[in-house]
Amino acid sequence: MVPVRCTRLVAAAAAGALALAACAGVDGAADDGSRAPLGTALAGSLSAEDATAAADAANAFGFDLHAAVAQEGDTTVTSPLSASVLLGMLAAGAGGDSAEEMVRLLRLDGPQDTRNAALLADLIDTDDVTLEIASSLWAAEGYPLEDDYVSFVQDAYGATLDEVDLGSQGAAAAIDDWVEGNTNGLVEEIAAALGLPDPHAVLVLLNTVYFLGTWTTTFDEAQTRDAPFTLAGGRKVQVPTMHRGNAGAETSSGAGFEMLRLPYGDEERFGMELIVPEQGVDLDGLLDDLDAEAWRSAVDGLRPATVSEIALPRPELEWEADLTAPLQSLGMVAAFRAGDFTPMSSANPHLDTVVQKTYIRVDERGTEAAVATGAVMTESAGSPPFRVDRPFAFTVSDRETGAVLFLGSVHDPRG
Repeated sequence: MVPVRCTRLVAAAAAGALALAACAGVDGAADDGSRAPLGTALAGSLSAEDATAAADAANAFGFDLHAAVAQEGDTTVTSPLSASVLLGMLAAGAGGDSAEEMVRLLRLDGPQDTRNAALLADLIDTDDVTLEIASSLWAAEGYPLEDDYVSFVQDAYGATLDEVDLGSQGAAAAIDDWVEGNTNGLVEEIAAALGLPDPHAVLVLLNTVYFLGTWTTTFDEAQTRDAPFTLAGGRKVQVPTMHRGNAGAETSSGAGFEMLRLPYGDEERFGMELIVPEQGVDLDGLLDDLDAEAWRSAVDGLRPATVSEIALPRPELEWEADLTAPLQSLGMVAAFRAGDFTPMSSANPHLDTVVQKTYIRVDERGTEAAVATGAVMTESAGSPPFRVDRPFAFTVSDRETGAVLFLGSVHDPRG
């Protein structure tokens, strides 16, 4: 083992909620300060089929995650790709039940699945939009990380590695500067949301994605005007709305919704899929039933069409959430309790928190979006305590026969 040394976007927008199934990739920094394309260290052993499989896995997990974090009636903007990359770096250092649960949740081949590297290497192969992705590890001074783990996250994700005092305000500021720089200033900070500075923190894992795309056919700003938007409760409000008349587009439909795709750039490889519920269909209910397979089916069904008008709101949205509880609700339980992270470090750190922060702006020219996803590992928690420090119940029983001799409930131990 070694002590550490210094070393985008597919979007679904639906009547007030944006679910970002992010697909993006850029150069990752090497230890010497140069930057090498993500995934290229493993490129010789990867294929287009690997990239497709990784995208399918990230999307399946991403739709599950969105359903787990979304609150009824609230706008939610998640990044499946960023979360998948961040958790993929965590899974690469996991063992036992922790690894099994993460492999199942993320649809991986194993804890150190190289297919995400294939996806990232494929995604960066475009000049049609701006896509930037970066990953980094920030380890406590002198904290031992396993050679194999460090090599894997550097080769597969282009992750950089820095040694800092995670209990200092300076380290928190450096992490925020890194996030701000890699999201073009759209996500300014994440340290406070991760509970930093923290003297008990031993490792911070970060991933960022930045996306900037210009519509293949831009909207005329002179045609933007306030228009009615019907909220979930039926109330109408006026919102700035872009308009394009007699427009060519690709359209499709699914169970309870219509879909229209707005492409970016000349190649039209990347695009925003707008998902609008049919009249009388509730958005929250629709998204509860919309999984990656249903989304993929609708996308595969897109066909050229002419619509009399495209009217699209011009939102600017920021969102953040602690993903710890949602991930546990999806079955990632062991990692947050007595997790096994010995493949990452012989000191077996404890996974404390996972956080995601997103930003998106849609206007007449196109879309700009960014996300930062982070996780904090702390010193091993050891065996969990068992404290009877609140009202409790008890029994006195015979193990051999199972007979309960006494059964009580104690609201105040003083009597």
